Amino acid sequence: MADIDTKEAVYVTDKLIAEDIDAYLVQHEHKTMLRFITCGSVDDGKSTLIGRLLYDSKMIFEDQLDALQSDSKKVGTQGQEIDFALLVDGLAAEREQGITIDVAYRFFNTEKRKFIVADCPGHEQYTRNMVTGASTADLAVILIDARKGVLVQTRRHSYLCHLIGIRNVVLAVNKMDLVGYDQKVFDDIVAEYSEFAQSIGIESFTAMPISGFKGDNITTPSANTPWYTGPTLVEHLESVEVLSSVDADKPLRLPVQWVNRPNLDFRGFSGLIATGSVKPGDKIRVLPSGKTSTITRVVTYDGDLDEAVAGQSVTVCFEDEIDCSRGSVIAVADNPPQTADQFEATFVWMADEALVPGRAYWLKLGTQTVSATVAAPKYTVNVNTMEHMAAKTLDLNAIGVAELTTDKQVVFEPYADNRALGGFILIDKMTNATVAAGMINFSLRRSQNVHWQAVDIDRKQHAGLKNQKPAVLWFTGLSGSGKSTIANMVEKKLHRMNRHTFLLDGDNVRHGLNKDLGFTEADRIENIRRVGEVSKLMTDAGLIVITAFISPFQADREMVRSMLPDGEFIEVFIDTPLKVAEARDVKGLYKKARSGELKNFTGIDSPYEAPRNPEVRIDTTVVSPEEAADIIVNTLLGDA
Repeated sequence: MADIDTKEAVYVTDKLIAEDIDAYLVQHEHKTMLRFITCGSVDDGKSTLIGRLLYDSKMIFEDQLDALQSDSKKVGTQGQEIDFALLVDGLAAEREQGITIDVAYRFFNTEKRKFIVADCPGHEQYTRNMVTGASTADLAVILIDARKGVLVQTRRHSYLCHLIGIRNVVLAVNKMDLVGYDQKVFDDIVAEYSEFAQSIGIESFTAMPISGFKGDNITTPSANTPWYTGPTLVEHLESVEVLSSVDADKPLRLPVQWVNRPNLDFRGFSGLIATGSVKPGDKIRVLPSGKTSTITRVVTYDGDLDEAVAGQSVTVCFEDEIDCSRGSVIAVADNPPQTADQFEATFVWMADEALVPGRAYWLKLGTQTVSATVAAPKYTVNVNTMEHMAAKTLDLNAIGVAELTTDKQVVFEPYADNRALGGFILIDKMTNATVAAGMINFSLRRSQNVHWQAVDIDRKQHAGLKNQKPAVLWFTGLSGSGKSTIANMVEKKLHRMNRHTFLLDGDNVRHGLNKDLGFTEADRIENIRRVGEVSKLMTDAGLIVITAFISPFQADREMVRSMLPDGEFIEVFIDTPLKVAEARDVKGLYKKARSGELKNFTGIDSPYEAPRNPEVRIDTTVVSPEEAADIIVNTLLGDA
């Protein structure tokens, strides 16, 4: 594009298509792909700029083409301006319909490269959408309205781009036509942005004066800015190094998406190569098992390859039958990634509901899915001042640093080294909504120093000595529902049957193990987590554990369930209506809660999430405590 104008480029392309379609297809096939985003504040001209790129590259929508050509014929020499105006109007109509509240992806190409551009919304409340668009980008075009200068969203989006790992930044000072192409305006904005960029760690960026509407410095140098001697936007986009070429030089990392076994004679492991390359004869190591083998084949739909590189989806075959499944990572044998279960991570919170420290979420990192909890933040970041601020939680669009713990070892690398093995999302277990995007900074030292000690007498032998199957009977229900009464009866019945049991009652535990916890949502979650861990240890000893806790949150009960082997967690819902439980009010707690003396009381000013599918449901309005105990014991022993 640097040596021929747009019309000449289109002519050359059309001629090549007409004379040698195979040569054109080969040329097109071997073009590199650049993913970039446009971001910045509201009305900085993102959609207009994308319209200009689409128009100048002639990649306009087919359903608009006829109308554009028709209008061009009507207006003669003014056709080009009207064509572009129609295209921009179409993009504006999409924006008005709310489409660009989400990320809108556009595709176009030039003679040298293919492009995917993500048009990110500028509104603060849609910061999460901007993060989504930036997560796979090689480059960010940060637009600034020349009339307005550096704004809050300019700073926020710049910080997020740097945080996510985008190292190629273009500062596009747009709407220069509206300030008379004044060089001083441009220089002042660049100076202000440069000072901010240095404060957040952006080491370099490319600044250019443009007009998306007029086309200045987009595909060709503008006569209106003779004082600017840098590249046009398209020239820069065509020449910048793409992420995949950088990743190809790194060690092999291939997260396994699925095991491919169409017949008994073929067993392959499929996935997208995140970094590095792979070829037959390579020595590899599979994490987290640590088993090693040698690559025998690299298979694709079009046949075997001599070598595959980062960005390609392949199936690889091993010389040996070793353990490898979805979530495993295939790596070069002598330079594998790390494994750990505790990390420091940076979070961008995306949910309307704030982070609840200690609550279990699903964490997806590459092809790995594990259960994870987040501690209270160490701090949040003020994007205007870069100040680290104290915080107890993370609210919508907050950026903060906190410790993260997973329920099993995760194969990872710091995000700064590897996006694929360092970036993750958190998912709410109840709603399946994505609540946060995160970046692993490093594993905690205690995660590396503490190792599980194998013992000779395991839980199976403990249970065999007691001649019983371990289990946790988890009683849940409102205060006053009858949990403790029925749980006590169940233990007495089991004791008479020579079963080895232990009863953990909510009030009793708070006298010792959990005496430091209050009744905030975070403290309640930690209360249940500790009880879950103790219950797990007791089942390892072969015991039948009976617990009686309000445990009001479904996610926390599911967290305990996930700690235990399948079938060992039996949820017992003591289903008593609020008015019945309140009428009993043996401890006088409801009365205090109604008067305001007792805060965060379940059923009054704190919610109770009833079990959806409990193993046992006891309706205390129709079943006596004695009958309830019989039902529960029969269920337990029937499963034993």
